[in-house]
Amino acid sequence: MIPLIIVEGPTASGKTDLAVKIAQRLDGEIVSADSMQVYKYMDIGSAKPTKEERGGIRHHMFDVVHPTENFSLAEYVKMAHAVIQDIHSRGKKVIIAGGTGLYIDCLKDNLVLSDEDEDNSVREKLEAFAEENGIEALHARLAKVDEISAAKIHPNNVKRVIRALEVYEKTGIKMSEQVEESKKGEKIYDYKEYGIMYDREVLYDRINRRADIMFDMGLVSEVENLVKMGCTRENTSMQGIGYKEVMDYLEGKTSLEETKEIIRQGTRRYAKRQMTWFKKSNITWLAPGEIPQF
Repeated sequence: MIPLIIVEGPTASGKTDLAVKIAQRLDGEIVSADSMQVYKYMDIGSAKPTKEERGGIRHHMFDVVHPTENFSLAEYVKMAHAVIQDIHSRGKKVIIAGGTGLYIDCLKDNLVLSDEDEDNSVREKLEAFAEENGIEALHARLAKVDEISAAKIHPNNVKRVIRALEVYEKTGIKMSEQVEESKKGEKIYDYKEYGIMYDREVLYDRINRRADIMFDMGLVSEVENLVKMGCTRENTSMQGIGYKEVMDYLEGKTSLEETKEIIRQGTRRYAKRQMTWFKKSNITWLAPGEIPQF
């Protein structure tokens, strides 16, 4: 089995810095497990590490798809498996780093996944329901049939909410149950999981400061450029925290200060949901600045 070191946890907890230090110590390379960092041209809002922050370590699964294109979980897992095989074949250690729990779970346990089928009729009806009744009503509909999936999927992630409902309506089986049942792949990785434990208030302060830094770095200009490329609210890429809020600002729906505060609040809520997700993993929690012994 290929050994993996997984660095995971909530946003702004210092995963990149820890992963880089581990990679430097072990002669490794890093594979991103972040659903936003896969997109090209989305660097600031996705908190993609800069060249300096990467510390001379090779990073993978950044910039693999244009933001106007769809990119599924199945596609991520397939690509990441291939990258891991390549890193291992070259005698390097593999470090997975990211905060997208679903990506990490499906990758580390080699879940057998299939892409969406070609029958779009149910999906189109669900999209029409969302347009007529709102995303909160759509999410409430999911909660009635699959409470576990609803707890894991934010109402704003309309595509995933629709997908979970679509799976249930087509098969009669909850997506949460299908994920559990899909753990049929051969065990191919021997992994150890690490995260950085912060006091909640300290983490929230880091999140607030990161939001301000993103605006100083040019988040508004980044979103303006994405819109010029043809990105719209319909694109999954633009549903990430930071991007949809700045679009509201550019359309005159909110002031700059209101936009910043909405992003801070949304990111804090996201971090809380991440912590709930990672509680089910066998993570060794480290103090800030601590590096595990290997």
